[in-house]
Amino acid sequence: MNKLVVGNLVHRPLRSLISALAIAIEVIMILSITAILLGKISGFKARQNGIGMDMIVRPSTTNNFLGMSSAGISIKVGDILAKIPHVAVAAPVYIQLSSSLDSIYGIEYKSFNDLLPFSYISGGSFQGPYDVIIDDYTATGKKVGDSINILDHPFRICGVVEHGKGGRKFIPIQTMGELTGAPGKASMFYLRTEEPPRYQEGIRQAILATPGMNQYNVATAEEYLSAISPTRLPYMSTAIRVVVGIALVIGFLVIFQSMYTAVMERTREIGVLKSLGASRLYIITLVLRETGTIAAVGIALGIASSYALSAALEARFPTLDFVIDLPWVWKSIVIALTGALLGAVYPAYKAASKDPIDALAYE
Repeated sequence: MNKLVVGNLVHRPLRSLISALAIAIEVIMILSITAILLGKISGFKARQNGIGMDMIVRPSTTNNFLGMSSAGISIKVGDILAKIPHVAVAAPVYIQLSSSLDSIYGIEYKSFNDLLPFSYISGGSFQGPYDVIIDDYTATGKKVGDSINILDHPFRICGVVEHGKGGRKFIPIQTMGELTGAPGKASMFYLRTEEPPRYQEGIRQAILATPGMNQYNVATAEEYLSAISPTRLPYMSTAIRVVVGIALVIGFLVIFQSMYTAVMERTREIGVLKSLGASRLYIITLVLRETGTIAAVGIALGIASSYALSAALEARFPTLDFVIDLPWVWKSIVIALTGALLGAVYPAYKAASKDPIDALAYE
């Protein structure tokens, strides 16, 4: 049977190749969309972990993806937070999304640096209101002293730091407030606590018990980051389901068309096999094996192409966060194989149902 399967596929190389490529495209679609969406989440979490915070205080209406909500907390709240027992650092941060979807961090330098010090590659801290610190990814092709445009205003690069500390561009929080029309405001406060997590619950209760502070959301870093996942972001789960659904339909239709045409063209061959004693199960197995072989080749090609695409994008766009998720590799294999086999079920049944006399007389 294996020789028959290979012979049938090789006899029609173009059709077999097109079918395998369609399966490969199906796999690439699934892995690419999940790599972009899940990569954004994993990259965001990694950069948040690099800030050095233990807790976060923010208005209860603030979006989990920072920069998507307006600054709704006064910088003066930092004086209150700093007096809470076991709070070592209270750093106000104003995060704004630029037109290119960059997260611009407005920071009070000393407190933000006290969370976890910047690791400088060149330059140093702010020397003026329109200075900016950028990470090494953003600094590609740039150096200290160069000018870049942020929020429609020129800024001088005063320092280049290693990536991974929240954002990629940092400006003084006072300047951020002036440029956005929200002076004296912050998006949230990052807290560094003494001996985490020993005092964190007590700190939370103390903050919420402070007059005027009960409307804020107080969470540990672990609680905040655990809330950022596809299951808790409905639009992301919906996007993934839509892409997977489209990919499944593509695989189903391509295999259905390919195998149905193949069965119609091989009517006499099927008649010969049945006249020689081939059972219905044998014919069905033959068609499904051909489908499985095409799907296996397409899946392998799709996975290899996806990793090649990931490597190319990482080299060209290091800030893209295109990360192929290994569990989704296995899911894409199951989805592509399932769609292919479902597409072959009816052609296989039709082939097995042919009358050998009619099949032998078929021209």
